[in-house]
Amino acid sequence: MPYSNKILDHYNNPRNVGSFDASDPNVGTGLVGAPECGDVMKLQIKVNPQTGIIEDARFKTFGCGSAIASSSLATEWLKGKTLEEAMAIRNTQIVEELALPPVKVHCSVLAEDAIKAAIRNYMEKQKCQTAAGNGHDSSDTALDSRAPSTPALAASQS
Repeated sequence: MPYSNKILDHYNNPRNVGSFDASDPNVGTGLVGAPECGDVMKLQIKVNPQTGIIEDARFKTFGCGSAIASSSLATEWLKGKTLEEAMAIRNTQIVEELALPPVKVHCSVLAEDAIKAAIRNYMEKQKCQTAAGNGHDSSDTALDSRAPSTPALAASQS
């Protein structure tokens, strides 16, 4: 199966290989896998909390050349994007850019899924951090939503 020059370039010279500290509240981590060929992709984004811009991205992929190339390209595309712009990246764009053969399209799906998972992870961390900043942990939030109705319920029953 012949590979495009872009696939070969990203495979032979992958960009942004590595990891960030996953406990950093400004880092989102997506870990996804494809049972079709055993590929596993970890993609991380580092977001500027003031601007919401993805400042950096890293990946570690265990898999075929197309999976590595898809990861590498995705990290390049993510830098400088807002979270909304990043969520708009589609596997079909990766397929087109790399000229992935049909049998390797699942590698681009993996990259799209990893992007979305990293963004979801980042957003969840921000939600928890906001709750913690308000003096609540995530378990308090559920209790707080019930608290206002409790006195009213007691008053209506008396």
